[in-house]
Amino acid sequence: MTYTDFVSGPLEGLKVIELAGIGPGPYACMLLADLGADVLRLERGSAGAEPTTTWELLNRSRPSVAVDLKNDAGRELVLELSEQADVLIEGFRPGVTERLGLGPDAIRVRNPRLVYGRMTGFGQDGPLALRAGHDINYIAVSGALWPLGRVGDRPLPPMNLVGDFGGGALFLVFGVVAAVLSARATGEGQVVDAAMVDGSASIMTQAHSFLNAGLWREERGVNFLDTGAHFYEVYETKDLNYVAVGAIEAKFYDQLLRGLGLEGEVLPAQMDQEKWPMMKRRFELIFVTKTRDEWTEVFGEVDACVTPVLSPREAAYHPYNTKRNVFATESVVQPQPAPRFSKTPGSIGQPPQTAGSGTREGLANWGISDERQAALRDAGAFG
Repeated sequence: MTYTDFVSGPLEGLKVIELAGIGPGPYACMLLADLGADVLRLERGSAGAEPTTTWELLNRSRPSVAVDLKNDAGRELVLELSEQADVLIEGFRPGVTERLGLGPDAIRVRNPRLVYGRMTGFGQDGPLALRAGHDINYIAVSGALWPLGRVGDRPLPPMNLVGDFGGGALFLVFGVVAAVLSARATGEGQVVDAAMVDGSASIMTQAHSFLNAGLWREERGVNFLDTGAHFYEVYETKDLNYVAVGAIEAKFYDQLLRGLGLEGEVLPAQMDQEKWPMMKRRFELIFVTKTRDEWTEVFGEVDACVTPVLSPREAAYHPYNTKRNVFATESVVQPQPAPRFSKTPGSIGQPPQTAGSGTREGLANWGISDERQAALRDAGAFG
């Protein structure tokens, strides 16, 4: 059985070269591979490595091929593979692949239909293009970090979800798939410049709408979606766990009040912002009287937008998620492919494996014969 036996999904037949990086690039390629794309992950490694499972789930569903991009034969192999690829994805700083002889112009000579996906923080041009950074820096520049946090406190980084994965990988995948559709219609590929600053700025579109309309104050923790409101907040429970409350609409807010035992009591209007701190204190004193599970039962059959706050491991085994098979838990815990398709469902392919261990099989499935692989090995293409 080869890795292609695991391939299924709406992107089946799409061939992708991944010049391996970290974070958003591998995640983007994992998403493509989970949905059926044939992705070759090219990276430094040993072509003779045993295919043992590794911990890095972002590298699942595709083989790891050992390639030395600083070796002439290694670079020629990438160019050769690009002739049959639909997509190439790289996440180096601007200009690196050009210096290697693997930039968009060099690839276009071999395959004008190829879509060249580029993943960076600050983009391919501009005053910060060549600067180093991480998620926290990119969302700081885009304006996405500023609103996150409690009133009177500093901005709170949301792990690396907003820049790396939300504003980076998801926009890269969206751009690549859109460009592939264009290439199939026109016969011409193009460069997709996916910058985490750009993507995380786009995610803030609704926030800009609120600001433009005067519905949002540029101050942390005082607005209706940033924990300023008592009806959109996380509350501690008796057992030192938490529940999440998101009862924005009036009909849900009424159900929330009913579940909290406040129905019929004379209370301030829901949208009276001056009374939000006082109402939040009322809610805090009520929520701490029961455990998280008790509150879950109280609101279990009621549309009040109240849910338990689950840890990542709790989430994997919670009935909410087990009934929908949101997580795979057979060997290691990992999220299943998303979204879901009625006719061409995606699937988790082979587990992530040792760097270089998929060299022979991966190249063979792309038509690189054993004899050609032997010549590449002798030329140092595999490092």
